[in-house]
Amino acid sequence: MTQEAHVTQGPLTTEAGAPVADNQNSETAGVGGPVLVQDQALLEKLAHFNRERIPERVVHARGAGAYGTFTLTRDVSQWTRAAFLSEVGKQTETFLRFSTVAGNLGSADAVRDPRGFALKFYTEEGNYDLVGNNTPVFFIRDAVKFPDFIHTQKRDPYTGSQEADNVWDFWGLSPESTHQVTWLFGDRGIPATLRHMNGYGSHTYQWNNEAGEVFWVKYHFKTDQGIKNLTTDEANRLSGVDPDSHQRDLRESIERGDFPSWTVQVQIMPAADAATYRFNPFDLTKVWPHEDYPPVEIGKLELNRNPENIFAEVEQSIFSPAHFVPGIGPSPDKMLQGRLFAYGDAHRYRVGINADHLPVNRPHATEARTNSRDGHLYDGRHADSKNYEPNSFGGPAQTGRPLWRPSPVDGATGNHVTPLHAEDDDFVQAGNLYRLLSEDEQGRLIENLAQFIAKVSRDDIAERAVDNFRRADGDFGKRLEDAVQALRA
Repeated sequence: MTQEAHVTQGPLTTEAGAPVADNQNSETAGVGGPVLVQDQALLEKLAHFNRERIPERVVHARGAGAYGTFTLTRDVSQWTRAAFLSEVGKQTETFLRFSTVAGNLGSADAVRDPRGFALKFYTEEGNYDLVGNNTPVFFIRDAVKFPDFIHTQKRDPYTGSQEADNVWDFWGLSPESTHQVTWLFGDRGIPATLRHMNGYGSHTYQWNNEAGEVFWVKYHFKTDQGIKNLTTDEANRLSGVDPDSHQRDLRESIERGDFPSWTVQVQIMPAADAATYRFNPFDLTKVWPHEDYPPVEIGKLELNRNPENIFAEVEQSIFSPAHFVPGIGPSPDKMLQGRLFAYGDAHRYRVGINADHLPVNRPHATEARTNSRDGHLYDGRHADSKNYEPNSFGGPAQTGRPLWRPSPVDGATGNHVTPLHAEDDDFVQAGNLYRLLSEDEQGRLIENLAQFIAKVSRDDIAERAVDNFRRADGDFGKRLEDAVQALRA
């Protein structure tokens, strides 16, 4: 948008529209006297300023975003009846928010941390949100552990700093984290830019077609710019020189017309395969090896428009994995099941009960027709329509057709351990990942891990942390043990 387009015609006004006579001097009782409470423009200005910030996200606070388009390049109607995936060449507007996980709103971009990859599709059937990361796995597999995990990553309530003791104590006692920690401390733990990293849906989701057939899917967004990463030393220097490096790079690349893009792929598993697959397909700490379910290319995602206002469009944007459209639904993934509640609840608290109706969050091609009324920032959009269903006044009615197909369940209720499949353990895929790395990549991974583990204050916590990697691969554990001991000597 040109600068001229931002020129405002007419006088400066109060929020109520009254013209402001003097925006340079407060109203006082005489020259040099105390300020008067009757200065409405002053009081309104200060009161609004005090409330300009909404609570930052508990996780994923530091973020950048951009608008774009998703273009379908393959007919996928054999797997899903989602309308935006119904016709080759069809384009859907999107908004993508990138973020770090652990840092606060003012933290640096170039840090070792997973990156959120939250994508909103403004489809003709409503908004579909795909809330993933730049890693295909995560640290834990059950949402009941998520608050504890995040407490270890955030500032300690006593010291006010992130503490290595907390981080490695939790990871050491939660061996399912070994796979993701191996990802995080490898080269991809610090992407050079947001454009030079992949994105993943991470969870397993359900697709269902017009015939009612069910498939389990995983999403992959492969960067067309190529993978580029920073070493720890490069990232430390960049964080000090330009803490906004990733946000700046994304904005400037779009401004100059160098639109970043990703090739979109899915792995597709027939529903019947899930019960006997060698890994639990709903375990977020596991991947589906590509030799078992090869990725299928289905589309292209391009980012081509920057937000006009970071607060209104990036900070107030909301994403929820519970925002599905017909033909797409959840899986029994226990982390996903917890997030179906937690994300929407966080937005209702942080932004407000009507957050879905802010411009960045509203559906584009359809209207949200609900009976929910009132609350903070309610705009009266329902006018005099009835706020109950069923009614005799032409109000919106249920369709009778669920968005996704039911999943069979059996057994007694209880706090059950996630079911194990034939090759499930917490270490095999971490070991596979280590062995895929080159010698140089392995060396950097071990150095990054050792530098952090060496900071813990107790030998038992350090030894337990190292032992998880030893169980993934003997060479991995031995080299890491030697490196930690050298640093702690």
